[in-house]
Amino acid sequence: MRDVTEVTGRTMTYWTSIDSPLGPLLLTADPAGALTSLSVPGQKGGRSVQDGWRHDPGPFRAAGEQLAAYFAGELKEFRLTLRAAGTEFRERVWGALDSVPYGGTTTYGEIAARIGAPRAVVRAVGGAIGANPLLILRPCHRVIGADGSLTGYAGGLERKTTLLTLEGAL
Repeated sequence: MRDVTEVTGRTMTYWTSIDSPLGPLLLTADPAGALTSLSVPGQKGGRSVQDGWRHDPGPFRAAGEQLAAYFAGELKEFRLTLRAAGTEFRERVWGALDSVPYGGTTTYGEIAARIGAPRAVVRAVGGAIGANPLLILRPCHRVIGADGSLTGYAGGLERKTTLLTLEGAL
């Protein structure tokens, strides 16, 4: 099979949709099978299927199995290859999200401290978390306000509550 980049200069994006308790999940992957996004309907900044994308559930079998186990309360840590592109700052913030354990929560200030950023950049940390393209898999839902309140979630606060309840954090 010829590499799509040879023909178009772009990398092929594969996609599928998986049913979940949060609604249909739109997953995308690169040609190597690394997940590049997971979006929910109505998500702020979420992805939607684009012309030229290839619908193929094959690259998403492991993700589908692990997400089903997660929603059944049987999986606490995803073991999937993730590849999200962002600025160096965003990627550092997203990396810090990966260290927040199942059933735990953290604050925006604590994420800033984990990446060695001053508290003055908490808003920027919030922006990076809000731009996380891999909802659920990269657990931005585990970030709460310093006062313990449930604040911003690109997928909506109702979904954030559902996820935190599933994990026993609420």
